[in-house]
Amino acid sequence: MTASTWIALLGACLLISVTPGAGAINTMNNALNVGFRRSLWGIGGQQAALLIQLVVVAAGLGLVVANSPVAFAVIRYVGAAYLMYLGIAQFRREPVPADAPDAADPDAPDAADSDAVDAESGTAMFVRGLWVNLLNPKAIVFLVAFIPGFVRPERDLLVQYSQIGVTIVAVDVLIMWFFFALVGRTFRRISGTARGQRRINRLFGVLFIAVGVMLAVL
Repeated sequence: MTASTWIALLGACLLISVTPGAGAINTMNNALNVGFRRSLWGIGGQQAALLIQLVVVAAGLGLVVANSPVAFAVIRYVGAAYLMYLGIAQFRREPVPADAPDAADPDAPDAADSDAVDAESGTAMFVRGLWVNLLNPKAIVFLVAFIPGFVRPERDLLVQYSQIGVTIVAVDVLIMWFFFALVGRTFRRISGTARGQRRINRLFGVLFIAVGVMLAVL
């Protein structure tokens, strides 16, 4: 891949990653509930999904999904239902007790990463992040339209797809962790009370549901 092609790929990846979507909402929600550092588990799951989708596209299966109304609809509605399920669960989430260390002082050292906030395991966050991105058929459709412009058939395809995969993942990790996770962490400053936590939980619940509805109807 030439330098100019890679720069164009980098710019496209940056544009894609900064566009808010289900992955961004999931990352902000994780950072709010389990802290900045541990939110990386969910981001890892989202990147695993991107790599799986890239492999699907490289194998030519992405075009099959994109051109199959039935396959596209199944993935689309399952993904929408999953996002709405996450939204309902978040909307109904109970506030953290006021005597929990992190709730009492969101500015305290290591407050944003204390397990006292949420005991959810890293594996659970990884799996949720994986499904959030994997059950998004539009990502596959986008990659089908996006990737061919950066691939030269006469060159080594494995090397090119490896370069594309590394670039996409590296950019998405940086944007998700150092932008959306930090944005989610700032919400902790207004969630020091049960009322504040309830409002934030409902906000993110509504966001998940809204994205799910958009995926189903648009």
